[in-house]
Amino acid sequence: MTTMRRFWTAAGLMVLMTSVAQAQDAVRPAPEAATGFTEREEVTSETDMVVAAHPLAAEAGARMLREGGSAIDAMIATQLVLGLVEPQSSGIGGGAFLIHRDAASGRMIAYDGRETAPNAVGPDLFLDDSGQPLAFLDAVVGGRSVGTPGTVRLLELTHRLHGKLPWAQLFQPAIELAEDGFPVGERLAALVEGERETMRQDAIRDYFLPGGQPIAAGDTLTNPDYAATLRTIAEDGASSFYEGEIAGDIVAAVQGFEANPGLLEESDLADYRVLVREPVCAPFRAYEVCGMGPPSSGALTVGQILALLDHFDLESLDPLSAQATHFFAEASRLAYADRGLYMADPAFASVPTRGLLDPSYLTARAQLIDRSRAAEAVSAGNPPWREAAQRAPDRSLEIPSTSHVSIVDGEGNAVSLTTTIEAGFGSRLMVRGFLLNNELTDFSFVAEEDGATVANRVEGGKRPRSSMAPTIVLDASGEPVLVVGSPGGARIIPYVARTILGVLLWEMSPQDAVSMPHVTTLGGPLDLEEGRAPAGLADALTAMGHEVREMELNSGIHAIALEGGRLRAGVDPRREGAAVSSGDVSQGD
Repeated sequence: MTTMRRFWTAAGLMVLMTSVAQAQDAVRPAPEAATGFTEREEVTSETDMVVAAHPLAAEAGARMLREGGSAIDAMIATQLVLGLVEPQSSGIGGGAFLIHRDAASGRMIAYDGRETAPNAVGPDLFLDDSGQPLAFLDAVVGGRSVGTPGTVRLLELTHRLHGKLPWAQLFQPAIELAEDGFPVGERLAALVEGERETMRQDAIRDYFLPGGQPIAAGDTLTNPDYAATLRTIAEDGASSFYEGEIAGDIVAAVQGFEANPGLLEESDLADYRVLVREPVCAPFRAYEVCGMGPPSSGALTVGQILALLDHFDLESLDPLSAQATHFFAEASRLAYADRGLYMADPAFASVPTRGLLDPSYLTARAQLIDRSRAAEAVSAGNPPWREAAQRAPDRSLEIPSTSHVSIVDGEGNAVSLTTTIEAGFGSRLMVRGFLLNNELTDFSFVAEEDGATVANRVEGGKRPRSSMAPTIVLDASGEPVLVVGSPGGARIIPYVARTILGVLLWEMSPQDAVSMPHVTTLGGPLDLEEGRAPAGLADALTAMGHEVREMELNSGIHAIALEGGRLRAGVDPRREGAAVSSGDVSQGD
């Protein structure tokens, strides 16, 4: 097997966003961290594979596979290390969506570990005293934005159902690294430098800004508090996180941040449950593209984009031609219009899941796409099986943080996990060595517009809408052929959809597919990846009526293609991830 070296590359800074009341495309989106683009060699394996956003995390997962663990065991070890070495993106203070495919039974299950809103919150959570939406960072920094974390419960439940190794064994790689230390990479160092002004809590400043100075690339960073927290959970199970001293400290941090306190209570933590759901599967050519349904918009919107594009002969086109890009953009705009109106937590809003993927409905929507001209405006459609309630579109922002893990073990079990604390560094609150999420800012800040309700409004106990799209693609015989997902906020959807097109339609290797120059739209302007778009593409698209922008689009796509017993990895060249198998020696640092 080809091994993967570590790539530490240059990093950039986040842009401060002004207000969630603004439409998404009114704000120039910023990557969580710009790391440039480093070409990657393809990584293959005949046995198993872990692809994750950091070499140490991928190695931790591969270690569990060497020790006889399952894909779920590897996922747990990987996630716990990610919470240490990539703390700004995910961790035990956040939430996750996971798709698991069991090789023996062929059954696929979706696990919803999304954070929930505290029961005490209401629709005015993110409004100021005059009833206007708060500026985004005013809402984020502090306890107000913190939802009930779901990740630890998800890890425990999936281990109980699919794990092979002892629970405590899975914690050892992260505990060892937390105690012995790990080298700070350029990406983390640059992010800390860019966020130093938002780090106002003593605990987070002491860790990331020791002595008032930000940690630097190459520093060795230890986290004994995180190690102690993990030891407690390893010994006493997830209940020790959701009840008792850890839960009390979480609530104290949330409620005690005087500048922006939150409403999370210990009862919210004690009552949290992971939900087991059926995956949402959408047909595409001879395949089934399966992922996370509501409260995520990921599977539905990816499925709609692919179904709309199925009406056009894309395989005959150059993936980076103006015509292929036009079709992709127009399909995305139509899908995002439906997403904004209909998709939310199905326990609180009736989501027409069946109608949104109905072939007749999507055929009618595809007929709205002009082959040579961008539509001046797009609006949501009227899918069958929808309620008659009047709704307003959701304009909430989603920040491009998060992390994705793809795993296939030696028995063929597959895991696609997308995991997050929402924005980089979440709420900027640190407790016992881990960061707390700011997931509640994924809700709409306003509950209604012009008398019509927003499906994704804030409500107690509700799970905010997400764009996370952990995906497993099955062939006509029901066997997995692709495991994929990405971070990237609302742009996760086009990142994942384009990668699927690359592998299934344009017959690219997964590495070439994840390395393709990005094309995204959230329903408005068409965004091309800065410095990587082919010459003349922007001009050709502009001539077709598109409003074109070039910007940094920093994904973190991780994919595994399964081809007759051979695994081929796609590691996003825009970040520092790695693909590792149990046959590799430690990737180390």
